[in-house]
Parts: sequence; C-alpha cells; structure tokens
Amino acid sequence: MRVAVLHAPRDVRVEDRPRPTVEAPTDAVVRLAATCVCGSDLWPYRGVEAVDGPSPMGHEYAGVVEEVGSEVTTVRPGDFVVGSFSASDNTCDICRVGYQTHCVDRQPGAATGAQAEYTRVPLADGTLVTTPGMPDDDLVPSLLAASDVLGTGWFGAVAAEVGPGKTVAVVGDGAVGLLGVLAARRLGAERVIAMSRHEPRQRLAREFGATDVVTERGDEGVARIRDMTDGLGAHSVIEAVGTQESMMQAIRATRAGGHVGYVGVSHDVSLPGEELFFSGVHLHGGPAPVRRFLPELIELITNREIDPGRVFDLELPLDQAAEGYAAMDERRAIKTLLRL
Repeated sequence: MRVAVLHAPRDVRVEDRPRPTVEAPTDAVVRLAATCVCGSDLWPYRGVEAVDGPSPMGHEYAGVVEEVGSEVTTVRPGDFVVGSFSASDNTCDICRVGYQTHCVDRQPGAATGAQAEYTRVPLADGTLVTTPGMPDDDLVPSLLAASDVLGTGWFGAVAAEVGPGKTVAVVGDGAVGLLGVLAARRLGAERVIAMSRHEPRQRLAREFGATDVVTERGDEGVARIRDMTDGLGAHSVIEAVGTQESMMQAIRATRAGGHVGYVGVSHDVSLPGEELFFSGVHLHGGPAPVRRFLPELIELITNREIDPGRVFDLELPLDQAAEGYAAMDERRAIKTLLRL
C-alpha cells in the first residue's frame, strides 16, 4: 500500500509498504475512505518534535472494515467506521467515566499510520464506531474530521464548561479552534468570539457560528476580550494552539470563576504559579477523549445537522502529501484532505 512517511523535518515521502494485517485478536484492518494532515503533524514536520527514523504519519481515519481479529464482536467486514486517534478498550474504569484517551490499555489508534490506504486499529471493539449504513461520499470529510479535530474541538468546549448564556472565546484559528467555535454554538453559547487574523478563517468561523472576531493577540487580545465583557473576561475559553503565549492569553482572557478548556498539544508551556493561584480560573483539558463523543457526532453528521468537513480547504491525492504538509505549514491551507 501507499503511505506517507516522514524521514526528517520537511521531508515527507509517499512510499510503498506492506499492507497491515491483523496481529492481535482484538485488531481490525480498515480500508480508508480518505485521510488528512493534522495540525499536530506539523510539530515533527517542523522539527519541533524529534523524528524517530522514517515514521509513517497520520492518526485520523474513517473507512470500511476489511478484516477483524477473532475476538472482535462489535464491527465486521463491510462496516463503515470512524475511530479515535487513541485506541481504548472502552471498558476500564477510566473509559467508563469518559476519558478513553487515558485508558489503562491505550495504544495509538492508527497503529500503522493513517495517511495511507489501509491502517490497523488495535482494540477495535472499544475504538471503532459504525455509521448507520454506508455514508454518502459527501459526508466522508466530516466523518473523517470527527476522528480528531471535531472531537478535540468539542472536548475543548466541554472542558471549558460552555453552555447557554455564556460568552466563549476561542484562541487558535486552525481546524480545532474553528470546530471549537462550531461546538460552542451547538452547546448553546450566546456569544462566541473567534481570535483570528486570517480573513478566510474568520469567514469560516462566522459560518460556524462566531458572533465576533478579535484580531489582536497576546496581552492586546486579552484587553480586547475584557473590553467586550465589561472588564470581566469570557466565561469560557478554548485554547487550541499549545504554546506559552496561547495558554497565557487563554487564562488571562477568562473571568474569575470561568473555565479554560485546553486542547492544543502543549509545547514548552509553563504556568506561573502565583498568577494562576490568584486568577480564580479553572483549567481542564489534554488529549481529547474523542471516543466519548463519536456516537453523538456521527449522528449529527449523518443527519446533516453539522458540516465540520468544511475545514478541509485543500484536497490533494495521497501522492502529493508533501505539498499538503507544506501548504498547512505555510498557512496556505487550514487542513489538507488526502484522497486515495
């Protein structure tokens, strides 16, 4: 099969590798309907995270089950499925309270990489969720988004305690931040402020339900949010970047008693203890338990109530994966869909 492999920073190659097979009785092999590049893939692509030799890339996936292990009972060949980037048994004590990303048996959800024609999914019974029948082709991008960026943006909103009557600010205008806007509106937020400097992303944020756009960043962005909220700050802030600046911007833009949901993958973030102590702000987040939300998100997508696949603004064949990475790295694209 063909698979995108990262050899070194900014060196992505599409190579022929053996098609994955069932290795454990709890595995499934999925033929992907489409695949994509994630913002978190850019960290190793840029050299911020180490590249451990040639590494098959990708962790977002949706497609048709080809083969299952002898102990798999909830999915069967021919089912269209969506899974999380983190495989879980969905039965342990941690999974049962909705934190499948921290499952005691957790593993990578796409064990052989998902920017490929096929992937092996461990713990298939706990990880994969079937769709109601074979979805129409135009729904595939949205179902693919559910496997990570939609579920992550949704968790950011849930962790930030978004709800009716609240003002929500979203720090970050990548796919996760934009889908955090969508989630905030679906969860009933009265006012959703997208923080973005890029007109195409601002436009999509408004289409997803943003009521306001703030272009300032850092302390200027904090001051703007406070000006818009009678000096108090937002009730809820979704942090969808993962840098020191974005985290502090999120905390400082939140009112006392408010909540920050942080879902940007953290890189060299350190919190000043005294400021945090006196802020009165709740912090909750981390790697999103996408599996918790998949049944609801799949239903919303297949009922055509939401269209998160609109974050894919560049579509390329898998063989052009390197250009898909470069376009996202250079902010020429929000998110790249790779067709197979």
